[in-house]
Amino acid sequence: APVLERLVRERRPALVRYAALLTGGDLRDADDLVQGALVRTFGRGRPLREVAAAEAYVRQAVLRVFLDGCRRRRHWHGLRHLVGVPEAVPTATAAAEDGIDVRAALAVLRPRLRACVVLRYYDDLTVPEIAERLGLAPGTVKRYLSDAVAELEVLLGPLPTRTPRSSPSSSPM
Repeated sequence: APVLERLVRERRPALVRYAALLTGGDLRDADDLVQGALVRTFGRGRPLREVAAAEAYVRQAVLRVFLDGCRRRRHWHGLRHLVGVPEAVPTATAAAEDGIDVRAALAVLRPRLRACVVLRYYDDLTVPEIAERLGLAPGTVKRYLSDAVAELEVLLGPLPTRTPRSSPSSSPM
């Protein structure tokens, strides 16, 4: 497990920051998410020899653990006792008036929309790459991104336009 030890020592802070984008900035939840992803990745006995390859597997596992947890919570939330009082959810207008930041705005998004936004704007993946990573159709990813941008613009104002990447290897020189 020298790769695991090196990954945790060298890349754990970056992995926690990555997970925090998905958890809405909650560092304890992000740390738990990374821990679950490490267990999922290294608990299966994968013969990983390089830290970079291990980090890629862990990042993928972070997404899966996050989405699985959201599905579980949504399922259990639907099974609450009918007499229970629903939790107050802030409206988009109230959140915008409070001047929330980007992390808080991400927390408002549904889990799949949030995952698509993080992969597109943080990991700088193309739509086909996101579709492959999440197991979705490219059209679904486009719809999720469009819906997410619309929701974020309500909260944060218009987002700056950006030129889409044509391939994963293209970069400004």
